[in-house]
Amino acid sequence: MRITHQVTLMLLLVSWYGSTRCLGITVDPPEHLVISDPGHLGHLQIRWSPPASLMNNTECSKLYQLEYFDTNTNSWDAIRTPRTEYSAQFDLMKDVSVRVYTVLNGPCTNGTMIKSRDYAALVQKPSSTGVKGTAVRDFVCVYYNRQHLKCKWGENPKMSAKSRQNLYFWHKGLEKADECPKYLISNGVRSGCDFTGKALPEFSEINFCVNGSSPEGPLMTTFISLQILNHVKPETTTKVNLQTGPGKRLEIQWESPAGNIPVHCLEWEVEHEQDGPDGKITTQQITTKEMSLTLTFDRDDRRNCFRVRSKLHKYCANKSLWSEWSRPTCHPEKKEAAPEPGWDVVAISVCIAVAIIAIMVLSLCVWAVRISRREKKPDSLLTLLFARPSALQFTSEGLKRPKNLQDSQTQPLSNV
Repeated sequence: MRITHQVTLMLLLVSWYGSTRCLGITVDPPEHLVISDPGHLGHLQIRWSPPASLMNNTECSKLYQLEYFDTNTNSWDAIRTPRTEYSAQFDLMKDVSVRVYTVLNGPCTNGTMIKSRDYAALVQKPSSTGVKGTAVRDFVCVYYNRQHLKCKWGENPKMSAKSRQNLYFWHKGLEKADECPKYLISNGVRSGCDFTGKALPEFSEINFCVNGSSPEGPLMTTFISLQILNHVKPETTTKVNLQTGPGKRLEIQWESPAGNIPVHCLEWEVEHEQDGPDGKITTQQITTKEMSLTLTFDRDDRRNCFRVRSKLHKYCANKSLWSEWSRPTCHPEKKEAAPEPGWDVVAISVCIAVAIIAIMVLSLCVWAVRISRREKKPDSLLTLLFARPSALQFTSEGLKRPKNLQDSQTQPLSNV
């Protein structure tokens, strides 16, 4: 498109130069060219006045050819308009350069379009306010799943720890610049802005400005202009199915993540990892606009794993951000070994075992005491259990006491 404009301008220039040489007619350039900043963070107003020599000329129609330097493309853009004002987007961190020609056409030029040889020009330098080296770094915006926007920036090493950053934004739907609705805080300082719940246009430029203050003085201002549709990051794909088909085929299918992104605007990248015969893993990336993929495999014992991510393709946005990868899905599935019990499980098991043994011993003791009381014998079962080995004899008939003990028990007690 820009090439076409440049070719058109060249043809107009050649035509104008030839006609002016033949007719000998000259046209004065516009006057009083000014550039004003209405506070729209880079969207500037350009105004000029018709040349004084043409103020009373009513025979010819007057046009103006405005040319301004686009720092994004490093080229001159041009428009023709009958008006004496125009607004355009500029990077306020760089020089603003504009020039305007006068173009006449009508009876006063014998029906030939003539452009002034000279032009009104103006170059506006960027503002130099702010402590040098204190501008924020790495300003990045992410439009998550086309639902909410978050912009973040990094601190400059020369920036004081007590610095305070401010973010302002403007688009054509606002009369004046507005401040960030909710700041993101990191380590006690502002590190970004959350626009969740804030309506923002997707197809037009949004201007951002980050400035601030510090004990040393004001921070240098950073200006950014972007379309948020070019910064969409889709949601992670969660539903991925893998199954085998006839003829040793692997069929992988997935579902589009929920959100506001139409399915036809997504393209997909599938990462395929396969175990090789030498134990090495080979990786392959496959891009597709479909939501399924079929591959063949040679051997059943070789493991094949897949994961999927998505982004907006070029038919819906000039650029986009890849989503996060889905969880890997593999064939054959890896059987996970049961996890070894941790120290907490072992300790609990030991405590339970000790408690059971203690309960069993206590129950045995209680049972022995009850038996002893029921039979009313001096030697209870506890005495038998804990007697010295010399006092007990084992025979084929069972447990017996020595004879002298038996006799002593049957001998009558003497009178005291």
